[in-house]
Amino acid sequence: MDSEKLLKLEAMRHSASHILAQAILKLYPDTKLGIGPAIENGFYYDFDFAEPIEEEDLPAIEKEMKKIINQELDFNQIMMTKEEAVEYLKKTDQVYKLELLDELEGDTFSFYVTGDNEFADLCRGPHVENTKDIGAIKLTKTAGAYWRGDETKKMLTRIYGTSFETKEELNKYLNDQKELENRNHRKLGKQLDLFAIIPEIGQGLPVWLPRGYTIRRILEEYMLDLERSYGYQHILTPHINKEILFQTSGHLGFYKESMYAPIQIEDETYYLKPMNCPAGFMVYKLSPKSYRDLPYKLGEFGTVYRYEKSGELHGLQRVRGFTQNDAHLFCTEEQLKGIINETLDLLLIFYKDVGFDNYKFRLSTSDRGKNPEKYSGDPEKWGIAENTLKEVLVERGLEFEEMPGDAAFYGPKIDVQAVNVFGKEDSISTIQLDFNMPKRFEIKYIDADGSEKQPFVIHRALIGSFERFFSFLIEHHGGDFPLWFTPEQVYIIPISEKHKEYAKSVFEELKEAKIRVHLDDRDKSMQSRIRDAEKMKIPYVVVVGDKEIETETISVRARRNKEEGLMKIQEFIDNLKEEIRNKESFRDSSK
Repeated sequence: MDSEKLLKLEAMRHSASHILAQAILKLYPDTKLGIGPAIENGFYYDFDFAEPIEEEDLPAIEKEMKKIINQELDFNQIMMTKEEAVEYLKKTDQVYKLELLDELEGDTFSFYVTGDNEFADLCRGPHVENTKDIGAIKLTKTAGAYWRGDETKKMLTRIYGTSFETKEELNKYLNDQKELENRNHRKLGKQLDLFAIIPEIGQGLPVWLPRGYTIRRILEEYMLDLERSYGYQHILTPHINKEILFQTSGHLGFYKESMYAPIQIEDETYYLKPMNCPAGFMVYKLSPKSYRDLPYKLGEFGTVYRYEKSGELHGLQRVRGFTQNDAHLFCTEEQLKGIINETLDLLLIFYKDVGFDNYKFRLSTSDRGKNPEKYSGDPEKWGIAENTLKEVLVERGLEFEEMPGDAAFYGPKIDVQAVNVFGKEDSISTIQLDFNMPKRFEIKYIDADGSEKQPFVIHRALIGSFERFFSFLIEHHGGDFPLWFTPEQVYIIPISEKHKEYAKSVFEELKEAKIRVHLDDRDKSMQSRIRDAEKMKIPYVVVVGDKEIETETISVRARRNKEEGLMKIQEFIDNLKEEIRNKESFRDSSK
């Protein structure tokens, strides 16, 4: 979309948010107004209602908005002095606007007036000239939102909406959003029995249900095998560590606000670990290392705990307890570039095999010149680390966005940003350089000349966390996972009671071939059981009846191309194994 159209849409949507506030005050005169900006794909406005409203009230509010729009009212900017603005906002009893005004600097303040002083709002713009220019509108949902994003302040009601130039564009957007919502990992997680958030267990602490845990275990075994083939060794460290470990690492100085409260055990203090690296360093130190031992690659599927505010929790994407596909790679400066390249190789192999292709790279560097207190370590080594990461990305021809100021306190990093089906992005994989914590932990190796030297450490999490990556994987595939890691690969459905024995023999043969198979011989109609399999997005459904028994075959229905017809059991098994071996995805085969 070109910049001119984007600016026009922003003005339309910002104007629509004003009309929303105006309609609310018409229908609910005692309401206090918060803020109402244009956002990507729409707008919102925050309200403090005297009595709560529900989403069922949105059509009536939208109807009132359309009445105002159809009056073809002009938007006019007026300027008020501080005294005039305070007097106006006190007169209209808009306490939240007064709070905002109190923090603004200047002698005069911008308000936009709709029509003949029918509604005025503290605002810098931009707006369309007339309400007729707002286009087609739709209110979409409500949500709770703390005033100014501060959980210590009052929870307001946020009403979301959108606006497009034409009804056709609006309808296309709404239809697209409906299709995207069908890919929502929280919705599919429930439909497919993959995971659950159970209040009695705790917010942000997801439970992997049997089907989801099957996928996780397959991905774990895959990653273990892949990493072992590149010379990794694996460890498992405890969930809690002594305070001294996080004092040494610097987490208690730089990261304490994201850690849970200390745990007192007898006369010692422990913390739930927010990172796996301090314990990994202690494992490295168990025995002396020479340059011949480097690179030393130490992997761990380690569970960590980080304090996230309840308002920031979101399904599997943002949780409080999660397991990282972590590794710490100890190497010399000369080995640094080669290890980063190797790590990127592993990452791209993994993404290809799981059928994931919607991601981009981000280079997070420091802003030491502006904020030196945010970072720890030798400035010269910061320069080496940042330059090395940049060189690798440039030499590989990978597009990336550089983000000064986004580095961790102990080093720069490459983040892989996954773009979900809603167009939002989040970090899923990280390759982080660290020359700081090795110094804190006195990590050493003996070089060829017999001198002690400090290795560089690369922290990397290819999957990031299993939880967050799984959320993107669910949405990316829409629940139609590649055959190699889908929970059940085949459902067997006998048409009637008399076909159950043959169905059982087919089941045993597939099971013997290490196919994940389920026999659905419930007392329900065949069509009902087939619909249940489709709902659970089972890749292959095998139906057996008289014809199949007579010919010693099976009738195969595939999600990919529906009917595959009669087939010998061994032929079917061979086809499945070939598809599993090739790691073909449903998305691949439907392109």
